[in-house]
Amino acid sequence: MYAILDIESTGGKYNEEGIMEIAIHRFDGREVTDQFICLINPEREIQPFVAKLTGINNKMLRSAPKFHEVAKRIVEITDGAVLVAHNAQFDYRILRTEFRRLGYDFQRKTLCTVDLSKQLIPDAESHSLGKLARSLGIPMSDRHRANGDALATLKLFKLLLNKDTDKSIITEVTREETHGELSPNQLDMVFKLPSETGVYYMHDKEGDIIFLGKTKDIKKRVNQHFTNVGKLARKLQKETKKVSFENTGSELIAILKAYLEQQKTKPKYNHVSKKKLFTHTVDFAPNGTEHIILEVEKTKGLEPLKMGFNGRESAFNFLSKLQDEFELCPCSIEQESECIHLNSENGSVTMCNEKVVSAFEKYSIEGKSMALLDRGRQTGEQSFIFIKNGRLQGFGFVELNHQINNIHILESIMTPMISDENTTFIIETYLRKNNRLKTIPLTP
Repeated sequence: MYAILDIESTGGKYNEEGIMEIAIHRFDGREVTDQFICLINPEREIQPFVAKLTGINNKMLRSAPKFHEVAKRIVEITDGAVLVAHNAQFDYRILRTEFRRLGYDFQRKTLCTVDLSKQLIPDAESHSLGKLARSLGIPMSDRHRANGDALATLKLFKLLLNKDTDKSIITEVTREETHGELSPNQLDMVFKLPSETGVYYMHDKEGDIIFLGKTKDIKKRVNQHFTNVGKLARKLQKETKKVSFENTGSELIAILKAYLEQQKTKPKYNHVSKKKLFTHTVDFAPNGTEHIILEVEKTKGLEPLKMGFNGRESAFNFLSKLQDEFELCPCSIEQESECIHLNSENGSVTMCNEKVVSAFEKYSIEGKSMALLDRGRQTGEQSFIFIKNGRLQGFGFVELNHQINNIHILESIMTPMISDENTTFIIETYLRKNNRLKTIPLTP
């Protein structure tokens, strides 16, 4: 017996969401034997983007029953059934959270049609409900409403049942009642974590760090470790007894800290490679010619006037970007190309080379002394990464503008960081992808 389920939630912070609409179709493998469709008063505000997506607003829910008024009906219609949903982990978590608020431990086996469709229809362009339904000719109406999505999931599930002739795959994909749900200890650990940018540390019973990572949302990321499937997830779920964290405000600081601390502490479940993070470079130096010709090459290290990239394709994409942004002459990219400025009064070599130098200056930290400013950990605070003569020095936090422009103050308040080729690669890669950081040039 199956209970095909879809939930529309209010959105909001993790584990603070509420159910505002639910649809359940009890299905015996041949036909629907019972159904329950209901708007629910979530007793909390709906996030604006959710209201826009679903068309459900706070006014519509004022006279709707509250969750405790329909809880018994949900228990009855799902009794003895496997919950089936598209992205079942989300719906099951939200449902269990609502029951937990009532002091009731709601447990059911679950089956996710995302996982099932990936096994039975592996070549599908997308496994999202909408795109999968379209590609399979499944009619959909009332998209992003509980019953519309539940009916589409039911039709998809019927199709998947037919494909899984011996039902062996369904057995593999069906999850136990507690799978994907946090234990009381894990719930307590996640509850204490902030939804902030930083580095998190997972400790075993001895207090040793067994895994550390960086993220823009510490609470969400740790929860994923506790609910994901896979060998690493299972090991972390079994061995983690405590989670600590450091809020950095800045994503770049979090990336640098995670890299350096992994190198230093070598947690047992982090893959800590001694290799360089980059595989190719773009060489900005003249190669025995008048022109500075930008060349992509496989590299053993970051030498002066070279910029690192993780992969050949990434390097060529960057050259294409530079060509558009700085209007580089083809002769600066391809050695055999004719210079388009050949007859200009400024001279082809000077004009072309100046553009290449400008491009390198913008995206390289080589030889520079500067502070990279980013978000702080709280309102009124800014984070900084201090670079001196092209080398990473450390990071810190300031509240007063005059602190930023003084190298001696920055050196006295910063937390030192080790500089190597990989930290340079990390910083330059981040600068290429993020225009949000403010750069303050400093005079040594």
